[in-house]
Amino acid sequence: MKITISGSLGNIGKPLTTKLVASGHDVTVISSNNDRAQAIEALGAKAAIGSVNDVAFLKNAFAQADAVFAMTPPNLGGSDIIANTTVAGKALAEAIAAAGVKRVVMLSSIGADLPTGNGPIAGLYNIEKIYETIQNVSLTFLRAGFFYTNLYNDIPLIKGAGIIGANYQATATIPFVHPEDIAVAAAEELQKSPSGKNIRYIISDVRTTTDVAKALGEAIDKPQLPWVEFTDEQSLDGMKQAGLPEEIAGLYLEMGSGLRSGKIQEHFFSDTFPVDGKIKLEDFAKEFAAKF
Repeated sequence: MKITISGSLGNIGKPLTTKLVASGHDVTVISSNNDRAQAIEALGAKAAIGSVNDVAFLKNAFAQADAVFAMTPPNLGGSDIIANTTVAGKALAEAIAAAGVKRVVMLSSIGADLPTGNGPIAGLYNIEKIYETIQNVSLTFLRAGFFYTNLYNDIPLIKGAGIIGANYQATATIPFVHPEDIAVAAAEELQKSPSGKNIRYIISDVRTTTDVAKALGEAIDKPQLPWVEFTDEQSLDGMKQAGLPEEIAGLYLEMGSGLRSGKIQEHFFSDTFPVDGKIKLEDFAKEFAAKF
């Protein structure tokens, strides 16, 4: 198969590219960074260098592709984050339709069923709705859990204050995912052709935030590490002090509130969606300890 993937060689793109090339597929990797071309080619793939906002470039990158993995960059660098993310998703969708791609796997997220109250995930809700309008395509929304790797952002807090926490409670139950499990699921889905539009959740483990504190604490030799629930005001102030722009901090605050209320996780828990990722919390804790 000829498969084009967006997302360059990040935590998902690199293992996905490696898996697809090893399976004998003709893989093209889209990147906005020309410096990535050599690394892409070293994996046995072709590099397509350009902007994911450029429909003409994307149409060319998707030409004759049997399948596309569509990963929309979060565009967290400026203002109007939801709008900018949506614009990039619209460009990908227009290029997919124009190129006549028949199989698409779009990386989405838990909470993408919600138009609001989910922080940056609202952009993915918008993009899912745009993709739903594409005709004559086998489409899977691959809704990922909360990335384990987001927990790396808590390393300064753990080192500085001896705690871990957010504006959601220690009893909050979170569906987590490892990027490598996303790559495995994406590779599986790209090689399938289900009819119509479908949702697949990719979740590695479902745990409470107390479990998170315990697993990470034991891995870094801090077995008493507590999970602390911050107020929204404390959480917002902390993110601003850490240097996050106000708009981004506000979106993360809203996402935390959605996790606290359970709305972001609600659709996943409303049905018997499987937990089919292989990398469990304790496995990730070893990776966390290595970076701590």
